[in-house]
Amino acid sequence: MADDEQKVLDALKDAGKPMRPGEIAEATGLESKEVSKILKTLKSADAVCTPKRCFYAHADYEKSE
Repeated sequence: MADDEQKVLDALKDAGKPMRPGEIAEATGLESKEVSKILKTLKSADAVCTPKRCFYAHADYEKSE
């Protein structure tokens, strides 16, 4: 897993709640476009989930709901 992917996962896990891509970008210091690409990759790997439209959460969040 790439460092930036790990940053996104860590930000989502630390938040403990679903976040918008812009919020993730702020938390990680990455550009929004880069965050969107990473989220697409992580979603296809089932590492993140989308509990509601335009929000992303760590895959563990879905299990705790």
